[in-house]
Parts: sequence; C-alpha cells; structure tokens
Amino acid sequence: MTDEDSAAYNPEHEDDHLERKIADQPSGVSPHRWVKRLVLAIAIVGVAYIAYLMSAAFFPRWWAQRVADQVNGGVTRGTLWGLFYGFLFTLVPLLLLFQIRRRFFSWGWRGIVALVAVVLAAPNWLTLSVVIGNSNAAHAGERIMDVDAPGFRAATLIGVIIGGVLALLITGLGMRLKARKNEVKRLQGERDELKRSRQDHDESR
Repeated sequence: MTDEDSAAYNPEHEDDHLERKIADQPSGVSPHRWVKRLVLAIAIVGVAYIAYLMSAAFFPRWWAQRVADQVNGGVTRGTLWGLFYGFLFTLVPLLLLFQIRRRFFSWGWRGIVALVAVVLAAPNWLTLSVVIGNSNAAHAGERIMDVDAPGFRAATLIGVIIGGVLALLITGLGMRLKARKNEVKRLQGERDELKRSRQDHDESR
C-alpha cells in the first residue's frame, strides 16, 4: 500500500459509514400492505357476524310484532300492507342502486349509494329474516304473522316481484331514451357538419 493509499484509507471513516448505514435501517420489519388489509377484513367480518347474530335474535320478532300491530289480524289489511312494503321498498332501492352506473360517480360514492339502497330495503330484509330465519326469534315471528298478519308475507313477495320488474322497465326505458337522444345529437352534428361543408364549397366556387 502506498503512502497515498494509506492517507486515503481511514478506518475511523469506514466505521462511521457503517454506523450510519445501521442507523438508517428500520428498527422492525413492517408487515406488507396485503397483510394489514387481510387483518382488517377479518376484523370487519367478525364484527359483522356478531352483529348478525345479535340482530337475528331480536329483529325478526320485533318486526313481526310491528306488522301485527298494523294489520291487526285482517287478511285484507295484511295483503295491502304486504303489497305496499314489498313494492315500495323494492322499487325505490333498485332505482337508486341502478344509478351507480353513472360515470360521474367515483367508486367511493358508488359504494355509499349501494349501501343506502340496501338500507332503504330494510323492511323487506326484515320480512325475509322472518321467512327464512332459523333462530327462535324468526320462529316466533312466523307464529305472530300467522295469527295477527295473515296474507302479509305472500303479498310482500308479490310486491317485491312487481317492484323489481317495474324498476327494470323504468331503468331500461331510461337507458334506451338516453341512447336515442345521443344518436339524435350525433346525427344533428353530422348534418350541421355537412351543411358547413356545402357552404364552404359554394363559397369557394
């Protein structure tokens, strides 16, 4: 090693450089982003499941009692209330849900709109929890509706079908009218462009 190399090499500088590298390293190993998301998803599913168990033990019986208070044992009233709930709380949520196709909605707003639509259909979800539920509250709700709300469940199903079909027809008709409107605007633009071309041609002559 030459005198010049000995002057350039300094063990103290090398030690300082290694210490800075060690200090710059992270003190711990942070989990990957997908691990955090997985843990969050598991936590959300767990909370949702607990909420479902709590609601299944309360809401079916509570909803059946509310319906029974409205129907008061009459078949006609049960049928009318069932049609009302089934139709209205299917038509409005579906019409709202179909709005998520709008391009001006961000994905965040689409999620909010979908959540609001699900919440608006709550009466039908509650009736469904009575019909297909296996909890004691669901069985109690079935007995209450059998006695005090006859015809309600069948009428609700009919109302759901009518509301769903009408929502599809309204949405389909709206999309068709919009497509026709866009086609008319396109044809008008082509016509105006053709007129301008003819005018330019006549002026050039």
